[in-house]
Amino acid sequence: MEWRLGAVENMGIDTSFWKGRNVLLTGHTGFKGSWLSLWLNLLGANVTGYALKPPTTPSLFETANVEKSLKSSIQGDICDVAALSRAVQSANPAIIIHMAAQSLVRESYTDPVETYSTNVMGTVHLLEAARNTPSVKTVLNVTSDKCYENHDCPSAFQENDPMGGNDPYSSSKGCSELVSRAYRRSFLQDSGVALATARAGNVIGGGDWAKDRIVPDAIRAFIKNKPLLVRNPHAIRPWQHVLEPLSGYLMLCQQLVINPGSFSDAWNFGPDEHDTQPVSALVDIMSRKWDDNAGWHHDKQSHPSEAPFLKLDCTKSRTMLKWNPVWDLETSLEQTVEWFKAWHTKKDMHAYTLQQIITYQREHLKKQ
Repeated sequence: MEWRLGAVENMGIDTSFWKGRNVLLTGHTGFKGSWLSLWLNLLGANVTGYALKPPTTPSLFETANVEKSLKSSIQGDICDVAALSRAVQSANPAIIIHMAAQSLVRESYTDPVETYSTNVMGTVHLLEAARNTPSVKTVLNVTSDKCYENHDCPSAFQENDPMGGNDPYSSSKGCSELVSRAYRRSFLQDSGVALATARAGNVIGGGDWAKDRIVPDAIRAFIKNKPLLVRNPHAIRPWQHVLEPLSGYLMLCQQLVINPGSFSDAWNFGPDEHDTQPVSALVDIMSRKWDDNAGWHHDKQSHPSEAPFLKLDCTKSRTMLKWNPVWDLETSLEQTVEWFKAWHTKKDMHAYTLQQIITYQREHLKKQ
């Protein structure tokens, strides 16, 4: 056991750990879930996905033909208790990674009831199914960096800061964190099931077509040769490529299996400090990398409130997990723009996406 722990710490992501291991991934048809499905398959895991149909058209799930990388893809609602329980039991997973969520701040203003139902009660349903499935040894609940009580202070959030949220989405993620903590203390730790939560910064990458997100909004505008309209150019966010937090989730799951007592907790995954940048800096880089005609304007219409400042303190992940970001903002945006250009020119996006994962993983192993 001591040798295995040291090996994982030195290697970062350990392929031998994942090979042949049963994993249930909720939300596998979403943006982050599709990337993680492909990566887990590359690592040799047997992945069962449980999710609604892809949330957008087009979607990364369909464009990169993610389904062929899965052991099983089950279409179901996280709020359907019976269907979810059947899916968990049939997957017989050792590890569950919970990503199914209503993931948009602005959508939460439109439909707060569905946001709370999915993000809070969906977490309850998942944890109930997990504790009633004997094969489950580890659960990772992926929440959000927006779960913190945000008073627009310039300091970075640490994992022990209070939960909060001024909008329904952020509040629902804070609630999901509290649910997870209660289940850990009340049920799971005494039965030998490790449970951690992960709070990632703003992710970017190829294959994201969600509405009201800055990168897909930019791509849609650039493809049409129109200027991007930016709601909050001065808002500061911890930008990172989607593969960055995913690498942290994989490393955290490894340690939850090996040393659950030390890692069953909350974890931040964010970029280096210099990559916590205003929206304007991101769209300036994207415009330059797309082509000479791309540009943006400030949209000065009235919009629902969003936090103007968000920054994560990831000292805990860096010191205990030995996790470090690999791609800076410039590289992350270059990889993102190149992905969308490849899609726009009708490349094989399954192969292209896998190659980006392989490239990232090689650089990750060098840096950890």
